[in-house]
Amino acid sequence: EEDSTNSFICLLKKKKELRLMEKVVAEKEEAFRERMEALAEQWRDLHARRAQLKAHVERSGSTVQENERLRRQALEKANKERGENAKKEGELLRAKRELEVLRKQHQKLSTKLLKYALFKRYLEDVVENSQFRDIEELISFYKALVGTRKDLLQSQQWHKELTEQAKVLLEQHRAEKEAEMLQCKNDLVQLKQNFDQARSDILHWEGRWAEVQDRAARKAMELRAIAMAIHSLFQ
Repeated sequence: EEDSTNSFICLLKKKKELRLMEKVVAEKEEAFRERMEALAEQWRDLHARRAQLKAHVERSGSTVQENERLRRQALEKANKERGENAKKEGELLRAKRELEVLRKQHQKLSTKLLKYALFKRYLEDVVENSQFRDIEELISFYKALVGTRKDLLQSQQWHKELTEQAKVLLEQHRAEKEAEMLQCKNDLVQLKQNFDQARSDILHWEGRWAEVQDRAARKAMELRAIAMAIHSLFQ
């Protein structure tokens, strides 16, 4: 259906180009006809002036010098007119070539028009069996759908990009948190080792303290015994 619609759009464009081309061809043909009529009028005028000049020369009884002057003028005028005619013939030849090119283009566009006529009939059948009023409304609806699809694809692309960015940020956050957790685990292991070492030191010093207290108790007993002995000796 999309290919058919694109083909019909091309058909409308080609129709428009064909109408423009037909208009240009008509203008070229009209200009060519006017040029031909102008050339024919100039040729008739030239022959009339030549006939007038010849009659004037024949009627005049002027001198040889006057006839020579008139002859030179006539030759100059004839040369000038031949140059103008050659220029106009060149323009006419160019116009014929342009006309031939336009005719070929017109034939090419006509062939394409026949080729795309099938798509036009297909779209007419679609319009007949749908809620659309005409082909232009159908094409406008299709263009709106294409624009909506383009916007949707852009939105999906934008959402995909945001999702990818969110994934990247999530991975970065996860990596940071895992690094923090690993650091916390290492700190916890170190603290546990320090705690175990401190507890071992406490047990060691508690044993030493018990030994010191036991030694102090023995020394106290010895001091009391010595004191009693001294007291007995004193008595």
